[in-house]
Amino acid sequence: MTRLVTGADVERAADRIRYSVRRTPVLGPVGDLWIKPENRQRTGSFKVRGALNAVAGLTGQVLAQSSGNHGRAVAYAAARQGVKATVVLPETAPALKIDAVRALGAEVVVVPPGERESATAALLARTGATLITSADFAVIAGHGTIGAEIVSDLPDAGTVLVPVCNGGLLAGVAVAVKAYSPSTRVVGVEPALAADAAESFRTGRLTRWPVSRTYRTIADGLRAPVLGELAWEHVKSLVDDVVTVDEESIVAAQAFLFDRFGVVAEPSGAVATAAHLTGRAGPPGKAVVAVVSGGNVAAPPLGARREQVSVEHG
Repeated sequence: MTRLVTGADVERAADRIRYSVRRTPVLGPVGDLWIKPENRQRTGSFKVRGALNAVAGLTGQVLAQSSGNHGRAVAYAAARQGVKATVVLPETAPALKIDAVRALGAEVVVVPPGERESATAALLARTGATLITSADFAVIAGHGTIGAEIVSDLPDAGTVLVPVCNGGLLAGVAVAVKAYSPSTRVVGVEPALAADAAESFRTGRLTRWPVSRTYRTIADGLRAPVLGELAWEHVKSLVDDVVTVDEESIVAAQAFLFDRFGVVAEPSGAVATAAHLTGRAGPPGKAVVAVVSGGNVAAPPLGARREQVSVEHG
């Protein structure tokens, strides 16, 4: 039987990474919306939490494949640990993300999107490196620290909205939220153009979408074709719903986050907020927390106003 991550695993991860990550605040409210701005993390996204927890204690070479943010986080964690990292990235990844991985000293292998998995498997066989996927047990536990912080700072939250790529973030947040606040709803959010997780959740069967479908979305960090198997076990057991948002709503959410919170979010980081703005969130009158998963984008969204408002809580 597959062992799932527990609240105790999240607590151990929190102790392990405590001095290496930023305890991001909960910002708000704007209406009934609060946000958890993980774009403020080192490396610009939540991914550093899981990567640091997974790499801790390793002595050999590490390998990762990523759309950008996970690779950057693994490169950062490896540099801190003093081990070599190799990261496989798709040629469609923004230059900003590719350059950031290289700047951290990792070897970067750029391949067509459909060859990410095969290229990673070949490197794994040749190097014997430790593969760190974005939905490993230790990675999920590290990401769970986000959920634990949300519950600590806003214990009366009715719903937590979480972006979905291959499910590591959603799984980790769900573990912590359900451990410490079982009545709080946890809802995954992904682009309608890359909705493999929503289909999996609806049918009860883990479903893979082809790269030709998932790569249509502007949210480059959420283009994984399928949930990780371990993440899927958590999603089935703990998550209340998985919803989708369209491309226009994602862009509008980027502008909203900049205008109302002073937060620069990449498209992938804005999908949870988009779900709230389009009415896909929790019950009316309950506080909603949207995880802003990353901000690795070159500039604020087009059309955003210059004035910025930021209110911290917790």
